[in-house]
Amino acid sequence: MTQTTVKPGVRLEALDILRGLVIVIMALDHVRDYFHESLYAYDPLDPKFTTLLLYCTRWITHLCAPTFVFLAGVSIWLQAAKGKDKDVLSKFLVLRGFWLVLLEFTVISFAWSFSIPYLPFLQVFWAIGCSMMAMGALIWLPRVAVLGIGVGIIALHNLTDGIKNAGLLWAVLHQGVFYPAPEHPVAVAFYPLLPWLGVMAFGYGMGAFFLSAERDKVLRRVGGAMILLFFALRIMHGYGDPIGWAVEGDTVKTAMRFFNVQKYPPSLQYVCITLGPVLFALPWIAQLRGRAAGFFRTFGAVPLGAYIAHLFILHALSIAVHAAAGRSIAWEFDAIRRDFVYPDTLKGMGFDLWVVYVAWIVVVALVYRVSVFWGEVKRTRREWWVSYL
Repeated sequence: MTQTTVKPGVRLEALDILRGLVIVIMALDHVRDYFHESLYAYDPLDPKFTTLLLYCTRWITHLCAPTFVFLAGVSIWLQAAKGKDKDVLSKFLVLRGFWLVLLEFTVISFAWSFSIPYLPFLQVFWAIGCSMMAMGALIWLPRVAVLGIGVGIIALHNLTDGIKNAGLLWAVLHQGVFYPAPEHPVAVAFYPLLPWLGVMAFGYGMGAFFLSAERDKVLRRVGGAMILLFFALRIMHGYGDPIGWAVEGDTVKTAMRFFNVQKYPPSLQYVCITLGPVLFALPWIAQLRGRAAGFFRTFGAVPLGAYIAHLFILHALSIAVHAAAGRSIAWEFDAIRRDFVYPDTLKGMGFDLWVVYVAWIVVVALVYRVSVFWGEVKRTRREWWVSYL
């Protein structure tokens, strides 16, 4: 029924295609951050201020982080299935995790801010890196036990939502944090570690099914069950998300309230309505062929390089476009600190949403060329350090 091994060097194209798809979607959200007023003026998911297109532009990008972290867990399982010794794999996960955290503190945070000093902005690779280091210990447990731990964390961590102001460690693990305070932060960590570790452990536990002849059936069942659980909990105003919803004046605004769930930290309902549809759709995504498959696979084969490249490219493009439009570009330098501490300095920054989409297309096209180059490097070089990039 289920394979337990796969040849070294073999990549599952379906995972690269999916990973590439979410990279392209993720770029849209980050381009919006630099080109649209919804970064600083209002929440694009708030029906009082948003439009349907802006709401969808923001909401669709919720799919990205859970998919990234889940696929990282699947990839860890696949490395074990390729025959990598557990001791070697455990050490690799700790070192690679540390490397990702270091990149988040340095290169990636600089790319967001374009300044020295800058405000460290700890997001998805911070969460992935720390979770990888924890997985360096968890992989010594049976796969089913790790699956249980992942499901347990995802399902139960909202029980602790009422614990507030319990110290820095708890904030890093569960709440997200401006450290030491929002008014004068020296670091911002919006991705609390415990819930994301749950998503990665869930991916690891599900990894074996990606080598199974029953993969598609299992993914549809699991994804469908997660979607149904979301609707059941949400309709009943039940457990699993601190953001409530209410009937608004029209159907569209009510739907906006209904689907606006908490990402920071990722609630149970958030994980269900983001990762659930992705798992349910993956069997069809895996059927992509030809140019479409090759396009997304190019990004998905080099996710770290594509991520770093897209930040530098979109930030540089934002500076160029704002300067060409005769607008101030002072906020572009030390941008993250201005976003969170001095948002008034961003007034007049935003363009219309159509400009966001044009800029997104340009960014994706440029990142594609970088990804082609970097993919070739990874295919042709065999030095040990290549596996860390």
